[in-house]
Amino acid sequence: MFYPNSSIFHPATFFLIGSPGLEGVHAWISLPFCFAYLVALLGNATILLVIKTEQTLWEPMFYLLAILSTIDLTLSTTSVPHMLDTFWFDAHDINFGACVRQMFLIHAFTGMEAEVLLAMAFDHYVAICAPLHYTTILTSRVLMGLSMCILLHPVLLTLPMIYLIYRLPFCQVRIISHSYCEHMGIAKLSRGNIRINVIYGLFVVSVLLLILVLIGISYIYILHAVFCLPSQDARLKALSTCGSYAGVICVFYIPSVFSFLTHRFGHNIPRYIHILVANLYLVFPPLLNPIIYGVKTK
Repeated sequence: MFYPNSSIFHPATFFLIGSPGLEGVHAWISLPFCFAYLVALLGNATILLVIKTEQTLWEPMFYLLAILSTIDLTLSTTSVPHMLDTFWFDAHDINFGACVRQMFLIHAFTGMEAEVLLAMAFDHYVAICAPLHYTTILTSRVLMGLSMCILLHPVLLTLPMIYLIYRLPFCQVRIISHSYCEHMGIAKLSRGNIRINVIYGLFVVSVLLLILVLIGISYIYILHAVFCLPSQDARLKALSTCGSYAGVICVFYIPSVFSFLTHRFGHNIPRYIHILVANLYLVFPPLLNPIIYGVKTK
């Protein structure tokens, strides 16, 4: 296959614009992201410390909460510090290898976040719909299996993206109209055929949507069990908890799916709106999860 002289396979660096069209207000945009990141660090680190020191919290629900906090810390730390460097210090250049690593980590930990939300939905289902069998269903062996699935499945799902990026020839102009490295954002810079990248990206989105459907099915059964409770106070308490969890799921899923689909179909959506919404699922779920899963959980 012949590639023109203006194409190279492994460019030295990429140039991250940040938020296209909003370069003049990058310093102001960075303030809420910086605040959310600091609060997310403090909140998730506090949850991990409390769970580690309090042996009474060594239960399946808090074990999954500790996994979620670890994922949130890693997901936000993978992207937000470099994003702030871009906004504050005009550090737009990123090494090609570092860009691919960031892409892999963001997509892998996004998948882990979805998987752990599914595991927590299963925990809630067992706790409400089969409370007498809770300890016999969610054994240490089952938790270990869930943990391995949360870790391995997203990693195996994301690994092909590395090959799909490395096989592409890139143009001399390597400007990414984004604040971090994302699969389709990198692939669109290529002069090669990215059809397989698009197809595989849609496949990954379909997996995330399947997880969302399974979470929804779990909560349908949960709500059915809640409305069968004889006490109105118990129903209101359970509905309040389910509503909070549903809010976390929406905050995570809506921006992430919006970002994935906009890369492929949202040609009429202003670029700055796409980028700002895409940044939300890396910052605000790690901010809100400690509040909802920590403060509201006795």
